[in-house]
Amino acid sequence: MPHITSAAPATRKPFLSMATIVPRTGTIGVMFIRDFLASGRPSISFEFFPPKTDDAALQLERTIAELSELEPSFVSVTWGAGGSTREKTIDIVSRIKRETGIEAMAHLTCVGANREEIGAILERLTDAGVENVLALRGDPPKGQAAFTVAEGGFRYASELADFISQTHGGRLCLGGAAYPEKHPECGNPAVDLNNLKRKVDAGLDFLITQLFFENRHYWEFVERARSAGIRIPIIPGIIPITNAAQVERLTLSCGALLPFKLGAELDRRRNDPNAVMQLGVAHATSQCIDLLTHGAPGVHFYTLNRSSATRDIFSALRVMGLAGQEVQV
Repeated sequence: MPHITSAAPATRKPFLSMATIVPRTGTIGVMFIRDFLASGRPSISFEFFPPKTDDAALQLERTIAELSELEPSFVSVTWGAGGSTREKTIDIVSRIKRETGIEAMAHLTCVGANREEIGAILERLTDAGVENVLALRGDPPKGQAAFTVAEGGFRYASELADFISQTHGGRLCLGGAAYPEKHPECGNPAVDLNNLKRKVDAGLDFLITQLFFENRHYWEFVERARSAGIRIPIIPGIIPITNAAQVERLTLSCGALLPFKLGAELDRRRNDPNAVMQLGVAHATSQCIDLLTHGAPGVHFYTLNRSSATRDIFSALRVMGLAGQEVQV
């Protein structure tokens, strides 16, 4: 597949093949995620990241085609460390919504852009019909140890959220990130919660959490957030384990703890990919059942651009009446 950019020639093969992805009727139009969450229906959503190679682009196309059949509440597309995938993110999120009818949310970070540049990006997104943005500080570029503020830019996600609220509040629904086990760069969970409250007060409509493997971290975090006056929906983020080494790297980077028993079982299976997949699907399914039956507003899946594990979990939730069109509120 050709390299994905937002300024491709008109003859380029579409990123999303309409032969395999059928648009949902009646879904294209304004859909703020906050309004869906207010309906009381559980939100099931998927996160993708922009591909770096042609093979990865083909894999993402297959994943979107397969997961679109599940009719998610929305999907999101990441921005990439250092804003490295800026053009791809804008292109993919715009085209997912236009060509499939699935609501697509763009991640947007503070990295490497000033106010004017971010304002221009927001205009491009809204012109393309995107109505939902996830406001993040963002990770530094590869090879850079610490976050550096761009000249004329923003230091914190709360500043970015305030800017978006002030300039595009009527046209965009705004989400943000939350960390049940605290942000890895913050040494004090109380300080981290105060920072989150400041970000929410800047204009956020909902939160999506970092991944976690023990639901108690989510429930305890929600209780602390409510006590701090945070009232917006908090969607739990779940990652199905499909590769032992990969998830171990992720936990190091994001600060999520791998429970000892789960880690020991994962280590025992690490050389058997099918066994790792079975363990990951079973654990994530158990997490989702507990979350949805006890009042979480939905589940956001970190798919890593793969569909099989997420499909298996969704199928189990649908059998239980916790996902799909048959869910009643």
